[in-house]
Amino acid sequence: MEEEGIVFRCNANVGVNVRINDLLREYHAIVLAGGSTVPRDLKIPGRELNGVYYAMQFLKQQNKRNAGKDPLANAAIESNIYKEDILASGRNVVVIGGGDTGSDCVGTSNRHGAVSVTQFELLPKPPASRTAYMPWPTYPMTLKVSSSHEEGALRQWAVATKEFIGDGKGNLKGLKIVELEWKSMEDGRPAQFVEIPGSEKELPCELALLAMGFLHPQQEGLLNELGVALDERGNVKASEQTYQTNIHKVFTAGDVRRGQSLVVWAISEGRECARNVDAFLTAGPSVLEGKDQNIALAI
Repeated sequence: MEEEGIVFRCNANVGVNVRINDLLREYHAIVLAGGSTVPRDLKIPGRELNGVYYAMQFLKQQNKRNAGKDPLANAAIESNIYKEDILASGRNVVVIGGGDTGSDCVGTSNRHGAVSVTQFELLPKPPASRTAYMPWPTYPMTLKVSSSHEEGALRQWAVATKEFIGDGKGNLKGLKIVELEWKSMEDGRPAQFVEIPGSEKELPCELALLAMGFLHPQQEGLLNELGVALDERGNVKASEQTYQTNIHKVFTAGDVRRGQSLVVWAISEGRECARNVDAFLTAGPSVLEGKDQNIALAI
């Protein structure tokens, strides 16, 4: 990509050490592709205790260690970096969230030498194969076992965390949890869960990692200062056809526009956005390949 003429500027946080007005003045088009970076929180008693972290705070540090870098480097630039080492070594670890990020936390905790690793999922345990409610070609909501799970983890489904329990010194020492029962609503509303009476219990836990997905892109800083419009979910609002925001030369694509999604959607939107930027810059039709043309050829 460098050989094609792309210039990469690392350690650049627009709005912090890169001036937004400089970008608007120097460039004819800008594409916002920063992803959905604000994690979903779990606001229950004890959330402030040492030992409760977002999954990405934990994983980001480990990626730096694996690269031979200081895990606490660039704290002044990266807004979500934690200021102390987060290690699972010698701890009982609970990962709250059953997705791929949670799976990464499981594997990393095992490699750190955790005493135990447990993963909670709010939903009930899915079946091992398709059922009558998952006819082909709908996406099968079946049980998935990652390589991290194979390394060792206790997986618990239909569990809600009620409280983070402290040791009296500001540190996490356990969790209060409750088992759930999912019930279908007769009036057509989505299924809802109810707590099972008498199922509350406490578990030892010195490290809790929140891996419950992301809400929307970070709005403080770049997006607010740039003045782009946001949709009702807090994502950058843009035209479905042109990917253009309310600012004439500013475009957007991927999770920052559509919300947390799959990498294939990010790739697709990036290509479509690039095609529309090309048309914008040339003031004419783009020669770049587009999704509509591919669909027409496939038909």
